[in-house]
Amino acid sequence: MRAAAGENWRRRYARRLWISDVVVLVWVVYGTQILWLGIEPVEVSGLGPLSYWLFSAALVAGWILALAWADTRSYRVIGVGNAEYVRVADASFRLFGLIAIISFLFRIDVARGFLLISLPLGIVMLILERWLWRQWLAAKRSIGEYSARVLLVGSELSVGQIARELQRSPAAGYLVVGACVPTGRIAGTLHGTDIPIMGNVAAFEEAIAVTAADTVAVTSTDDLPPSKVKQISWSLEAGRQHLVLAPSILDIAGPRIHTRPVAGLPLIHVETPRFSAGQRFTKRSFDILVSAVLILLLSPILLTVAAIVRLSSPGPVLFRHERIGLNGAPFQIYKFRSMRVGADAELTALLETQGTSTEPLFKIKHDPRITPVGRFIRKYSLDELPQLFNVLGGSMSLVGPRPQVAAEVALYTEPARRRLLARPGITGLWQVSGRSALSWDEAVKLDLYYVENWSLLGDLAILVKTARVVLTPGEGAH
Repeated sequence: MRAAAGENWRRRYARRLWISDVVVLVWVVYGTQILWLGIEPVEVSGLGPLSYWLFSAALVAGWILALAWADTRSYRVIGVGNAEYVRVADASFRLFGLIAIISFLFRIDVARGFLLISLPLGIVMLILERWLWRQWLAAKRSIGEYSARVLLVGSELSVGQIARELQRSPAAGYLVVGACVPTGRIAGTLHGTDIPIMGNVAAFEEAIAVTAADTVAVTSTDDLPPSKVKQISWSLEAGRQHLVLAPSILDIAGPRIHTRPVAGLPLIHVETPRFSAGQRFTKRSFDILVSAVLILLLSPILLTVAAIVRLSSPGPVLFRHERIGLNGAPFQIYKFRSMRVGADAELTALLETQGTSTEPLFKIKHDPRITPVGRFIRKYSLDELPQLFNVLGGSMSLVGPRPQVAAEVALYTEPARRRLLARPGITGLWQVSGRSALSWDEAVKLDLYYVENWSLLGDLAILVKTARVVLTPGEGAH
């Protein structure tokens, strides 16, 4: 019954997406028609008596079919990641491309303005609608609803690792309800979690029944011969229960992973991280364009903050400090001064008092060196705005790892040094994932994920999240 319930939420959510897609497209297509052609019936040239009112109905129906054909409402793409949005845009472009080809071949003259407005507006509104549903879905998943109920099967180490990662990301929609491990400890829990151990790997069918799991995730095959994995697959109810292979390959994004069946083996190819010349050109061009536009738009705020800093306490307006950038090269970072003059000389003593002098993430809680104005501009990240000039000059990027001082870099482990393979950024994954509340290990993990899986869409997503974090700063901002 619970497995059926799992399928029901998938169907209910897909149905809600379908209804909202129809509403959005009717509003966009007919709204554009009325705006462009008016409310009077107008015939489509080349289609005889067919009016635009009927053509718009056919366009909406075709658009809905294109979204269904592209599988945009599949539970495999909803909730997280960019795949859902990419499929929506791709299906829309393909539909309008098909309309253009048919119009050319059959000499049908459809109003170009009508199509040119409908396409981008429809894509934007569909993505906005899907994003709003995604916020609702994330809220439901945070309380354990609208999620796949997952039974983990594998070695205790791999099961624990995957379980902790899934628990950290409830919005992904995987609720771990139990685990089967080789030791088969009954009435125990996985180390560091409250997930019950349901027996050994041979008891997965009983565990599915007890936990009402609708998804079995195999986390390692050390104690599972191929025949056992096949047995698990055959025992699951088709269409209602699902098998997932979850190898312990963490912090690697989808574009770097390719599955290729060879001789009956599902081989997983993991591309080595690299920045192509095209990617470097794209990122740099994006940085130059956006930083220049932001400097122009934010110039009144820059001038206002500069004046307030100058009048509030003695000292220079700008704070210049040496940081370590791309490939370990030092550069001067610019910030609005938020501390009293001579604050650098007090850092060592404050770190020793706090007990963090040997950690690479130098942060002082309740820092007495910060001025009252400085505390405000740091909370809302206004002190970081002059770094737009660093971006324009090429020493920094809009998005990248946090720039650190030489003393911090000297404490880097070998993995942490990979942070230096990218230009440091004004913002980054760690800033939108907890800011100062994160530990050093967590910050490094996020920065390395960014460095090894960069994409322009990822940069855009981080910038949008940064705006939200800056406008509603939490306790991690200081």
